[in-house]
Amino acid sequence: MKNDNNHYTGHRKRLRERFEKFGLEALQEYEIVELLLTYVIPHKDVKPIAKELLNKFGSIKGIMDADENDLKSIKFVKDKFSTFLKLIKEINVIYKKQKSLEISLATSIDKIAEYCIEKLGNKKEEEFLVIYLDSGFKIQNEESFPGKDFYFSGTIDKTVVYPRKIVEEALKRKAYAILIVHNHPNGLLEPSEYDKNFTRLLDLALKPLDIILYDHLIVTSNGYLSFKKEKLF
Repeated sequence: MKNDNNHYTGHRKRLRERFEKFGLEALQEYEIVELLLTYVIPHKDVKPIAKELLNKFGSIKGIMDADENDLKSIKFVKDKFSTFLKLIKEINVIYKKQKSLEISLATSIDKIAEYCIEKLGNKKEEEFLVIYLDSGFKIQNEESFPGKDFYFSGTIDKTVVYPRKIVEEALKRKAYAILIVHNHPNGLLEPSEYDKNFTRLLDLALKPLDIILYDHLIVTSNGYLSFKKEKLF
């Protein structure tokens, strides 16, 4: 037993050293999953568990997106691992958002789009996010951490969005402009007629208040569509 434990400990140490020295490129996919598992499953050879997870879910993305109960169908995978994955994903969302705070949309919309993809791209139901901007077209500074997003959630193919509430919140926050974002759970970036009509309606509602509708993004897990770039309003 002692020799086995030393073997596992040595293997874990070598994985971490290889990652620290060369990055993820030096590891195979199952080794990356192994490395994750070492932080939540002590004193066990986690290589077979890592390979079983990949076999069941197909990839690291599949593991990260997997339902908690499905994850726990793998032997030795408990609540701690699901919580750990959720923490990684949520930290990544905050990181993407804070990176986007540094950049004006007038310079590049890509960073904010990355944040929106992380936040909404893998949702199984449609959600509608409103981002309020200052006069420099940057996300407004938030008083709390993490900042509370303003969004609507709905069913798998429809979100009930109220323009009046969006406008009221814009006035409350003294926003100079807004960016609206919603996801398409079906993975298609093509805007519907409802998407187009709603965008025009909101734009008309904001103009008398001198608030700019900067853009409307549709996001999936694989990318985004900009109404502004496509000249859809």
